[in-house]
Amino acid sequence: MSVVSQVILKADDELRYLTSGELKSIDSFLQTGEQRIRIAEELAQSESKIVDKASKELWKRRPDFIAPGGNAFGQRERALCLRDYGWYLRLVTYGVLAGDKDPIESIGLIGVREMYNALEVPVVGMIEAIKCLKDAALGVLSTEDAKATEPYFDYIIQEMTQSSCQ
Repeated sequence: MSVVSQVILKADDELRYLTSGELKSIDSFLQTGEQRIRIAEELAQSESKIVDKASKELWKRRPDFIAPGGNAFGQRERALCLRDYGWYLRLVTYGVLAGDKDPIESIGLIGVREMYNALEVPVVGMIEAIKCLKDAALGVLSTEDAKATEPYFDYIIQEMTQSSCQ
């Protein structure tokens, strides 16, 4: 849910008009719109490059994943890993566009632990994969845009880390 929606719903729940502070937060959100769109476009246009770089780094760090018996051994399994990379990158763009982590939570993280456990994919390995994806994605962005994007990757990593400890 975007900042705008959150502020409006909160005011409506309380049966009141928006406060000047809430209006300022909406104004601030709207002023960053151009940057958020630029980030989403850059990540979408660079998806192949980002996924390729992140996967190469992951296989370098964790060659056991692509070795016989590893979760990414074989063309089909490796293709599924790359598909997940694209999916998580897309989730980050949703969060960036909304200016909020809620789309990441509601679309992507609910049920992650159950899904990966059912597929016998170690969540710890996915955390390492997301770290590689984060590094590759931030590498295609300007310093300012990377700084604005980083918290969304960190949120995914944090949530996966918590779910792997449960």
